[in-house]
Amino acid sequence: MRTIITFAGILLAATGGVIAYRAAFIAPPAAVVITDAGISEQPNLWHIVLGLALLVIGACIAFFAARPRRRS
Repeated sequence: MRTIITFAGILLAATGGVIAYRAAFIAPPAAVVITDAGISEQPNLWHIVLGLALLVIGACIAFFAARPRRRS
């Protein structure tokens, strides 16, 4: 059971990392802001934040599931 939970945590962390990376560097910009100073392209911030959240949550799940338990 611990092996399955560890694997699921690693899968969740990898998925979150891919989502965050794609939103930050590969995907087309979500918004274009035009001002007097110039044009600025903005990435989809929600995808980046939620991808990083999945990355952290998945890593925590995998870490705590794989950690050896103390026997009292």
